[in-house]
Amino acid sequence: MSSLTTREWREVGVASLLFIGAALLPVFGSGYWLTLGISIAMFTVLATSWTLFSGPTNYVSLATAAFFGLGMYVVAAGLKYLPFPALIVVAGIAGALFAAVVGLATLRIAGVYFVIFTLGLAELVRQLVAWAQGVMGASSGLYVLITMSDPVLYWALLGLAAFVFLIGWLIGRSRLGMALRVIGNDEVVAAHVGINAARAKIALFVISCTFAAITGALVAPRYSYVEPSIAFSAFLTFEVVIMALLGGVHRLWGPLLGVVPFTILWEFISAKFPSQTTLLLGVSFLLIVYVIPRGIVGVLEDLLRKRKSAGG
Repeated sequence: MSSLTTREWREVGVASLLFIGAALLPVFGSGYWLTLGISIAMFTVLATSWTLFSGPTNYVSLATAAFFGLGMYVVAAGLKYLPFPALIVVAGIAGALFAAVVGLATLRIAGVYFVIFTLGLAELVRQLVAWAQGVMGASSGLYVLITMSDPVLYWALLGLAAFVFLIGWLIGRSRLGMALRVIGNDEVVAAHVGINAARAKIALFVISCTFAAITGALVAPRYSYVEPSIAFSAFLTFEVVIMALLGGVHRLWGPLLGVVPFTILWEFISAKFPSQTTLLLGVSFLLIVYVIPRGIVGVLEDLLRKRKSAGG
């Protein structure tokens, strides 16, 4: 890995200042603003980790809820046996192993087949969990009887978000990142130049899904009561995809530009139109795909290009 350029040092400095500034939210804000900050931090992790895989490979994964829910259930089922910090590690390991199995089984297929499989994955896992609970005579859900203050949860999610950005930045500067960019442009060309496309995609899929599982584990105490319909909600998956697409998936920081405005907007929509959220989510997706297919990042890049052309 080469040494950092001046531009890269500048990017690291700006990112560090932004995260330090964000970490001060619990000091100056509480109540609604801290709750909103928790949602933004959570979706930043989920949307950015989703982009780590789907951005360079152009594979649209709809499996976020499957791994998020897995993390929640690891905590909910394991609190009797292990402390909460240990369960977060277990959730990450479980997510990585499950992602490796799913990746080995599905990442040799592409296009709509991969989308369909990942869409059904969360529902499959949800049904299996519900069936297992029924066999064991358990209720429809599990209590998460652990106290975690909002500031602690916010800082934990913010730290995880910073780690996601660090991992994504390191991958982008590595041979794996280069391989994935070639795969995204043309998988046939990647095979001809000696890139093992399957292994590269599985590696990044595992990384992406591990972060989703850890996020689910971290936020489990916030729900107090976890049941399959909450943990494995397809609604969460589509929110993550929409936020990532809105910001732009071809820049590591792109999803953040979608997460912040969409989370704030969705808070308003959920409060004013609680019965139309599914419809409005679908409308949002269509608008993003047809109006700004490259996201906010693409719009900004086009404006900058036009400005340079006019100045030149």
